[in-house]
Amino acid sequence: MSADTICKTIHQYNREPVSAQDMRKLQEIAEDYSRVKNYVYDRFGGIGSLSKLYPGYTVQNEMTESGLRTKLALPSVYFYLAVFDALGEIKGQWTRTKTKIAELISGNERFSTEEKHYLRFLLRISNIFESVLNHTPSVLPKEIQKQYDMLSEQVDTLKLHRYLCRQVRRYHRKPHTEYALGFSIAERAYRYADHGIYISTKEKRKRIFIPLTDNNQYNSQLYIKLYPDQCRIEIKAPIYVAVNHYQDYLNQIGISFGMNTMLTTDKGNCYGEELGRYQREYADWMRKQTGSYNRNRKNNPGRKKYKAKKRRFEEQLHSYINHELNRLLKIEKPQTIYMVKLPRPHAGSTNRRVNHSLAMWQRGYIRSRLSQKCRENSVNLVEVLGKDISNECSCCTAVGIKKDGIFSCPFCGYCVEEKTNTARNVLNRGMDGKVLN
Repeated sequence: MSADTICKTIHQYNREPVSAQDMRKLQEIAEDYSRVKNYVYDRFGGIGSLSKLYPGYTVQNEMTESGLRTKLALPSVYFYLAVFDALGEIKGQWTRTKTKIAELISGNERFSTEEKHYLRFLLRISNIFESVLNHTPSVLPKEIQKQYDMLSEQVDTLKLHRYLCRQVRRYHRKPHTEYALGFSIAERAYRYADHGIYISTKEKRKRIFIPLTDNNQYNSQLYIKLYPDQCRIEIKAPIYVAVNHYQDYLNQIGISFGMNTMLTTDKGNCYGEELGRYQREYADWMRKQTGSYNRNRKNNPGRKKYKAKKRRFEEQLHSYINHELNRLLKIEKPQTIYMVKLPRPHAGSTNRRVNHSLAMWQRGYIRSRLSQKCRENSVNLVEVLGKDISNECSCCTAVGIKKDGIFSCPFCGYCVEEKTNTARNVLNRGMDGKVLN
């Protein structure tokens, strides 16, 4: 992908309710797709299959010989997409396992610097990592072998190998899915025509037709998400679009996030001031619905209306967030935006209403949409070091006092709105190069 293009996901929807018969055919594909993925997870998700994961053709060949496709009567256009989809998730799971172990190594004070260096080397070199876990000899290129020999002379390798194996057993999990509500589909398995899409089924030369709300046509791998209880589907299509370049986007800005006001800049400009109200309305409704559902669990009439209204709340929130982010870019015209990493929610209050509001904070969605819009408009998004950033005076760097949303510094007398002070600290740290890599 060129640096001047970016991948976006476009959504398409059915114009008319999908018939029960057609939905059942799509569900059969989704169920078999899920079975294939779970088979791959179970067979290739452990340490014994590490050598087969890259580039993955060994897995493909073994899956062909397994006879599972014939048993399920699943077309190859779905079968092999399921195989490589599962393979990608297995690789992702191994990455998460290595990241977790690397964090444990860094925080283990019993290890010397040499031992930590050796363990990180094992995690980084796939051949050695695999051989340690499987207790087999490794074949390495000459330069890497030389480095490995030098590092191993400085430490007790047996002890460290046991530690690594122990941590992998503790933290690594084979992926598994219980859901069968969607599947990927290759170009050969669909065709756009007649203001809709024809999708291949498990029956030979049989396709079902679904009229769509738009006439857009795509020629890439799609993802079909099913909503059987609503008789509808959602099609996700990746497309590549040109990145916007604006000559007047020259400003450097710092931003701080909040639950009530979504974003505050270093100049004190606020965006998303109604976010708190939207989130409270959503949280209060969810809290009432949860209580009502628990009280009437035996005689509950169904969740169709609940899901529909929940979706409307989320769409309203997301629409407002996107509108305010667009307004931020249009008004501030940034070349670079500095921000701190968004914190995880901590529902530690004794007030249940507050806890529900914290749980509904759309921090992940805000972060992902801001990142996407920055890429679309050639804006640099940089994360800065965030330790004690809200307690520091942006004028003299002393520790100040926060009360009723106002920050005041007892040393220099500086007084400003709390979020504005944080945003100015973000900008200062960004300009000073105190950023996260």
